[in-house]
Amino acid sequence: MGRARQCQVCNVAQSKYKCPSCLSPYCSLLCFKKHKETPCAKKPESTQEKEKSIVLELPVEKPLAADEPSEVLQKVQLESIASSSEIRDALKDESLQKQILEIDGSLDAENALDKAMELEVFHIFTDKILSAVGP
Repeated sequence: MGRARQCQVCNVAQSKYKCPSCLSPYCSLLCFKKHKETPCAKKPESTQEKEKSIVLELPVEKPLAADEPSEVLQKVQLESIASSSEIRDALKDESLQKQILEIDGSLDAENALDKAMELEVFHIFTDKILSAVGP
């Protein structure tokens, strides 16, 4: 398993992508364009193959940001969500998966969540989550 890497262009954000030529990590389209302003060298084939063999990287630990401890789900609530066939079925929807990834990867997750709530598929999904965790 790999570990999270820092963007080698801005040196601020966590990289989500790699340059297809040199495999240098970058975080956004803006950083990719800046990276491509200077031609980069292609990595040797053996290094590329090694990089391709790493399929899944560990998720980044994000600090817990809750105004109230009661806003944090308990283990039994998380288990209830995980065991819900209705929620698992909903998560098969690719547009919902994409929306969740966009929220999770956003620098302003709260704003991204507010925008997602305007979409019917996401709103229905959150209602299923809320009913699974109870009052």
